[in-house]
Amino acid sequence: MLLEVKNIEKSFEKGNPVVNDVSFSVGENEIFALLGPSGCGKTTTLRMISGFERSDKGSIALEGKEISSNSVHVSPQKRGIGFVFQDYALFPHMSALDNVAFGLTSLPKFKRKVFAEEVLCRTGMGDYKHRSPAELSGGQQQRVALARAIAPEPKLVLLDEPFSNLDAMLRESTRKEVRSIIKKAGMSAILVTHDQEEALSFADRIAVMNDGKIEQIGTPEEVYYKPKTKFVAQFLGRTNLFEGDVDDTDCIDTNLGCLQLNCRAKGRVTCSIRPEHLTIERPNGSNTSLNRCKRGIVISREFKGHDITYHVECGGERYIVHTDNRVVFETNEEVMVKPLEPAVVLTGA
Repeated sequence: MLLEVKNIEKSFEKGNPVVNDVSFSVGENEIFALLGPSGCGKTTTLRMISGFERSDKGSIALEGKEISSNSVHVSPQKRGIGFVFQDYALFPHMSALDNVAFGLTSLPKFKRKVFAEEVLCRTGMGDYKHRSPAELSGGQQQRVALARAIAPEPKLVLLDEPFSNLDAMLRESTRKEVRSIIKKAGMSAILVTHDQEEALSFADRIAVMNDGKIEQIGTPEEVYYKPKTKFVAQFLGRTNLFEGDVDDTDCIDTNLGCLQLNCRAKGRVTCSIRPEHLTIERPNGSNTSLNRCKRGIVISREFKGHDITYHVECGGERYIVHTDNRVVFETNEEVMVKPLEPAVVLTGA
């Protein structure tokens, strides 16, 4: 593994850890995301990896070399890690070229600008090399900041909410460009974000953080489709939660009828099913696939062009259903909710 983070902790107030026993690893040429709400400890974790903050406990190793522990603290400039700040932190009095060349202290002076220009070209900013940050758009500044971070050819680049200052359309295109640049450069990266879509589309693996701890690590598909806790299920997007008692079976009795589970369970169970894993159909006595389902009423609908979100009330509870735009129902229409996939049993609180 390129980076090994083991049991790190950090408190700014005694007895109130901001980061609490966090462990994870990042492989070669892997993009890893720390995803969570504001205040969950993800940026503090990133700052401990960079060396801007010192951990209270635990250790951090890069390429097998310890860079942080109770007895070791390598300074940020000696870690060989690139850092892209949320506000980009470009020098306003310098051109894009000079900003990128600034950190190339290991090269002879006469080579710095030549190499800096090569890196700017790789990020699509070669034609803007003489412009100051004030003369660049947000997306252009972001790419200059990335060029500055990768110019010293670090093995690892840290990205702290790098797309949050961009508008929605520019954010998506810049995200794709940055991912491509990092992959082509053969580098690894850690992205800190609170944006679920950003993490799911940008990262190879995701660590979902909550209240200073990591609740789940996995691929985007794993954390989205197979959440382990209620927090992960709800934070990664809309979901429907069910609770009930199960007697060593793979079904749970709900207001929608008997809902199949993704595994056998026993005792009190909480499970989750994504809205797109449900659909709605008109009640039909001859439709045997709905015989065990209970009837509900469409309370509201949200037409979104490519799909429709329905809110259905059944047995006094409300459920969310995503369908494609060909499944059309009106408010107050009687329907039956049909599961398309099993519900996922949550193993954590």
